[in-house]
Amino acid sequence: MIQHYSDPRRARDPYSLPDIETFQLTAAEVAERDEEVLHKYSKRHEFRLGTLDRRVRERMLETIVREHDIKGGWFFWYCLPGCMPSSEPFGPYESERAALEEARKQAGVEA
Repeated sequence: MIQHYSDPRRARDPYSLPDIETFQLTAAEVAERDEEVLHKYSKRHEFRLGTLDRRVRERMLETIVREHDIKGGWFFWYCLPGCMPSSEPFGPYESERAALEEARKQAGVEA
């Protein structure tokens, strides 16, 4: 994960910390974050061993991605170094730059 300042001018302030992290997730990693959907699919007969067998879990995730048209890409969330994120991930975006620009826009800072 790459850390950024929501306001790039704060980077020169020795008492300021970065407050945005950007990162990439695959479509399967995005699907894995939705516990409700995982639980629902693990009830299906063909995926009942998804918590025990890696191959079954991979097939389950592939099915979730396909059936829900989930996309991977660049994401961001608000987070201070060493702390848990203060938001869910926002995204996906085509590039890290697009994710960072949107994060700054949402924070009220024009890039």
